[in-house]
Amino acid sequence: MVKVKLNRKKFKVEKGSRIRDFVKDKKAIAALMNGELCDLSKEITSDCELELIDFSSDIGKKIYWHSASHVMAMAVKSLFPKAKYAIGPAIDQGFYYDFDTKKPFSPENLGKIEKKMVEIVTQDIPFERITMKKEAVIEFFNRREEPYKVELVKDIPAPDVSLYRNNDFIDLCLGPHIPSTGYIKAFKLLSIAGAYWRGDVDQPMLSRIYGIAFPDKKELNDYLKRLEEAKQRDHRKLGTELELYSIFEEAGSGLVYWHPKGALLKRLIEEYWLQEHIDAGYQIVSTPHIARAHLWHQSGHYDFYREHMFILPLENEDYILKPMNCPGHILIYKSKVRSYKDLPLKYAELGQVYRNELSGTLHGLLRVRGITIDDGHIFCQPNQIVEELCEVLKLTLKILKKFGFNHYKIDLSVRGQHDKEKYLGSDEKWERAEQGLIKALNKMRLDYTKEEGEAVFYGPKIDIKLLDALGREWQATTIQFDFNLPKRFKIEYMDRDGQHKEVVAIHRAIYGSLERFIGCLIEHYKGAFPLWLSPVQIVVMSITSKQSKYADKVLKRLLKRKLRVELNDKSEKINYRIREAEVQKVPYIIIVGKREVENNTVSVRKHGKGDIGVMKLKDFLNITKTELGGDDQTNSKSK
Repeated sequence: MVKVKLNRKKFKVEKGSRIRDFVKDKKAIAALMNGELCDLSKEITSDCELELIDFSSDIGKKIYWHSASHVMAMAVKSLFPKAKYAIGPAIDQGFYYDFDTKKPFSPENLGKIEKKMVEIVTQDIPFERITMKKEAVIEFFNRREEPYKVELVKDIPAPDVSLYRNNDFIDLCLGPHIPSTGYIKAFKLLSIAGAYWRGDVDQPMLSRIYGIAFPDKKELNDYLKRLEEAKQRDHRKLGTELELYSIFEEAGSGLVYWHPKGALLKRLIEEYWLQEHIDAGYQIVSTPHIARAHLWHQSGHYDFYREHMFILPLENEDYILKPMNCPGHILIYKSKVRSYKDLPLKYAELGQVYRNELSGTLHGLLRVRGITIDDGHIFCQPNQIVEELCEVLKLTLKILKKFGFNHYKIDLSVRGQHDKEKYLGSDEKWERAEQGLIKALNKMRLDYTKEEGEAVFYGPKIDIKLLDALGREWQATTIQFDFNLPKRFKIEYMDRDGQHKEVVAIHRAIYGSLERFIGCLIEHYKGAFPLWLSPVQIVVMSITSKQSKYADKVLKRLLKRKLRVELNDKSEKINYRIREAEVQKVPYIIIVGKREVENNTVSVRKHGKGDIGVMKLKDFLNITKTELGGDDQTNSKSK
């Protein structure tokens, strides 16, 4: 007999029993045994502590969706025996599987695959874990003519390889998985896309099928409704409709061309950022777009990041389009000797950087090659860490609130306790930095999730993920320590005792990527931006040409208040022009006709609400003043 602890209860089971033999929770799909993930079919051979996993947890969803991808692959292989299967992971929302087929899958194929999946689910086929020697697995997949699996197995360093079997279907996999296919209660195949093998454009183009699965139909239906809403909010669709930006293939993938309205939107965001940073004590700097490769060798980026760099040969040496702003800020800091009296020293820059992202990963504004990063670097003493982190968090929350983000998720990424050799810096530095982050978060009374082993190799960090109107997560703010660059560049300050001390360097970006932030804003507001952020705030239109003179008078009064106004005096009927302004999601429409001219009033429509009444222009101006936070300067900072 062996001892088991489960749900705070301790009991004994026969050695060799499987977890599923005594688990009564029908929602359980996997388990943690002494902290390690395992299947419910796992044998218990010694005393252990168990924690059951169900779909409600993040890891449970990953296991469930990964299992669903296997079910989909079983269906595909059954219907298309000559298809070669590659990889089929769980992703943030659902799963996908890549296949090599002579002809790409069509939308009509999805219905057939779903029907076959229903059969497989109904059969309730067990997921069985098997382990084989690496050489035997290579031989097995070679016999089955599965070249992608052979390639994956060859990259595995371990001598033993795990696989999962569902009847005749066998896939290379670490697991764990749900107990059987019958656990997949509700699913939907969503779309088809092309994807290069391993994201390499020189490799074969595969056919990728995306899907989603849930333990019940209600969750699936709710998800599909949200998905449909997300499609309506897609920033790529709205970006075109609202004439905000374009990405021209003839100019290059991942490079954003901002149209007048989009450029104005971007400028409003930048000006607000600039004023808030000046008020918070940051000094604004600007660094060149290129620098000698030597600088990137010194920083270490060349060795770790070279494949993502654009390298330019010039005058018998290489120059690099900067992929980040950090080294430039450090050079400015090192331009003269700094005293402890100068610290903290805070630099900020809306810097344009360039990264050679794989073409298959580019996605509208969310993943681009030309990136505007709102970088800030704080150079301080060890005893200033907590105070400066609190100031960064205060500024971050203030800025996010201004843009309508009141809900967010905070992750604290720290070292893994069992692989400290992977990280730069002494234990003392890591302890000081991690405790600084924790103290700052606690002082600000912010809830966070501690992520062991998720720190970058050069320091711990805080990540703030925005939750948009649909509850989706968007990576935005990052606050992180750097133990790498201070040592490589010998960044120091003169202490009060005359000794040179290594400075503490804190990186932080509040928007993160400005392009991604704007993509998030578009989807969050469904393109209907708040008044202060709208490129066009008001459209004035007269019903007939007879009221044009009065409409022009209204326009000039609005412009005098520094509101962003357009006059639509086209010859089309008024209903057509109103609809045009509504499609463009202009916050306010002012209509003037014969009655308005006679009474010296305006008729006002608000986007999303319709007609809000006839009023004096001064009353309308008071409405805009209130909506803009008591200031009719549209680019004013948050009050």
